[in-house]
Amino acid sequence: MSGSAPPAPHPPAPAAAGSPVARAYGRLTAAYPGLRIHEHGAHEPLPAGGGWVGAHELAAGGGALDAHLTWDADQVVRDYGRPARPDVAAGFGLHRYAWPACLLITVPWFLERRVPRLPVDRVAFHRTEGRMAVRVDEFACLPGDPAAALPGARTVAGEEELREEVRAAVAQHLGPLLEGFGPRMRRGPRALWATATDEVVEGLWYLGSLLGEEARAVRELELLLPGPLAPYPGGARFRTLTGPGGGDLTTRDRAGCCFFYTVRPEDTCTTCPRTRDAERIARLTAAAR
Repeated sequence: MSGSAPPAPHPPAPAAAGSPVARAYGRLTAAYPGLRIHEHGAHEPLPAGGGWVGAHELAAGGGALDAHLTWDADQVVRDYGRPARPDVAAGFGLHRYAWPACLLITVPWFLERRVPRLPVDRVAFHRTEGRMAVRVDEFACLPGDPAAALPGARTVAGEEELREEVRAAVAQHLGPLLEGFGPRMRRGPRALWATATDEVVEGLWYLGSLLGEEARAVRELELLLPGPLAPYPGGARFRTLTGPGGGDLTTRDRAGCCFFYTVRPEDTCTTCPRTRDAERIARLTAAAR
């Protein structure tokens, strides 16, 4: 299953004044209008009801998660004319949340070298309208960043320490969600964190391409995830194929599997290990045209 299908585009939403990530979120929405990010100030409650669900509610694994996964199960029947296994639908449901949630952390790092900390009680999601609400109370940045004077700022020594902050921030946010989704997906911790790895890598890789910075995104992701780094069981795993005209085509091998082939056996993701290189070259060449 490739990147999440965006809803109808909306104009960018205004960000909280003085936010260290406002400009990065604005560029994200300008490049990918299917995701609008609403920032909330300190102690301001996040939206609830009317289609909104808190990340902490999904992590709890109760009725909110049931409703979230029912949407995915119904969507598979609506789009493909056949039901998905419950564990497969649960994997789709995790992807539909985790893909944009990871961007909340990786895009500010990529564009501004600022890494927000977003525990699950500081994010809410409105899936049908492509909106996320966040409250950034704490973030890491590099020495010399003007944002270091803002409340909640914490400076780290250098680039590698900032990459450690990215890995830790994603793990802090996704860890409780993997616990909530895990029993529904019927996968163990290693497989769940492999899925998280793919969400981190493929989300920023895609955004990098929309921003005209795909090559830099690939380099940054290879530094972020050069190999297994707990809890992530695999690295970015990019590699280069040679196109029909001799040019380079960038691909990667996913660390986990979305099991989309169980819904449509004839169709696999381009980055799925089941997809042979000849097929990848054909698809990537066609997309480039």
